[in-house]
Amino acid sequence: MAITKSAKKALRQNIKRRKINIQRKKNLKSLIKEVRSLVLQKKIEEAKKLLPKLYKALDKAAKVGLIKKNTASRKKSRLTKLVLKTKTTK
Repeated sequence: MAITKSAKKALRQNIKRRKINIQRKKNLKSLIKEVRSLVLQKKIEEAKKLLPKLYKALDKAAKVGLIKKNTASRKKSRLTKLVLKTKTTK
């Protein structure tokens, strides 16, 4: 357990930040799952409407250090390709 005043504060900050990070990560994963499920259901227009929201979440996660910048770029690229590829093959 933390003994000094500064260590106690650091512990409080760590707990608060961990909650926020877990929440953001869950939100990110649910958005990705939603886009993928919409593509599987052939609801391309709805998936396209959800992409900007997903981009914003990925960019924010990369900005605050939740995921790396290239990971965010890769996820955006692959999901966009998935949506657009499905649209053209239809």
